[in-house]
Amino acid sequence: MKKVAIVTAAVLALGLAACNKNDAANNTANDTAVENTASTDVNAATNDSVNAADAALNATDNSVANASNALDSANATAANATENK
Repeated sequence: MKKVAIVTAAVLALGLAACNKNDAANNTANDTAVENTASTDVNAATNDSVNAADAALNATDNSVANASNALDSANATAANATENK
C-alpha cells in the first residue's frame, strides 16, 4: 500500500508541476511578439519614407521636364517670329 501511495503522490506532483505557468516561456513569447511588432513598424516607416522620397524625386523630374519643354517652346516661338517678320 505504501508503494501505491508513493506512486500516487509522485504522479500528483508531476501533474501539478505541469499545470504551473512557465513564466520564462511566456516572457520569451511576449518579447518575440514585441520585437516582431517593432520590426513591422520600422519596415512601414522605412517604406513610407522611401515612397515619399520617390514621389519628391518624380515631382522634381517632372518640373525639370516641364521647364525644359517650356524653354523649347519659347525658343520655337522666337524662331518663328524671326522668320515671319
